[in-house]
Amino acid sequence: MGDPHPTTPSPTQTPTPTAPTLRAQALTRTFGRGAKALTALGPVDLDIAPGEFTCIVGPSGCGKSTLLRIAAGLLLPSAGELSIRAASPRPAAMIFQDYGIYDWKTVLANVRFGLDIQRVPRKEADARARDWLARMGLSEFADAYPAALSGGMRQRVAIARALAVEPEVLLMDEPFAALDAQLRTILQDELLDLTQTTRTTTLFITHSLEEAIVLGDRVLVMSARPGRIIAEHRPPFPRPRTGDVRSTPEFTALKSELWELLRGEVRREVIPA
Repeated sequence: MGDPHPTTPSPTQTPTPTAPTLRAQALTRTFGRGAKALTALGPVDLDIAPGEFTCIVGPSGCGKSTLLRIAAGLLLPSAGELSIRAASPRPAAMIFQDYGIYDWKTVLANVRFGLDIQRVPRKEADARARDWLARMGLSEFADAYPAALSGGMRQRVAIARALAVEPEVLLMDEPFAALDAQLRTILQDELLDLTQTTRTTTLFITHSLEEAIVLGDRVLVMSARPGRIIAEHRPPFPRPRTGDVRSTPEFTALKSELWELLRGEVRREVIPA
């Protein structure tokens, strides 16, 4: 005989999707007014999941940095909105292309700067700053001034300062653009290792397709101005990953595919229709 009390299989439960840490909805930014108004960005719709490293590539002037500055609260959108879902009142830290460190402060004081603003007790702030200097290989330069540092070391100071405050969102605006190719590769690998350890939600702006593929969980391609997201690719490299992915056929194929997309947008920017 069959079971007199058959059990009805319960339906498969779909996991509740995690709310995005950063969300942009119909985001637009226009500069100027009237006939001279210039739409630099948008509309942009974008969700970034907690812990995701998202890279954005696009032609010069397409609004990549404008998007990042809106996310940092340095610019207001003209339309639409950008929201950050976070536990702290100041969840984001930003790293600029030009380092953004203070020449009159020591390396230690530069790294501690964000902690001082947050009024972290000096003893704790010093300990956290020194910990990040050690991670970045800069311990022996704690009492030096930026003028004594190379470009790569200054950028390490900027990264240490941003991460010392333990941000929920890390915003990076072409942080390695001013460095030579060899140093850029080294810092890419160092950042890759750091962000895989911290799993900080990161929005990274770059002109380098190689950089985007090595670092990103997701690579977004923006159109010529006004910048819109026209393509999304996920590099086929599981984490943890290393810079060795540069030598794989998959890396070369994805780089070529992204360049074909980007080349058309660069031509549109240089030679408008």
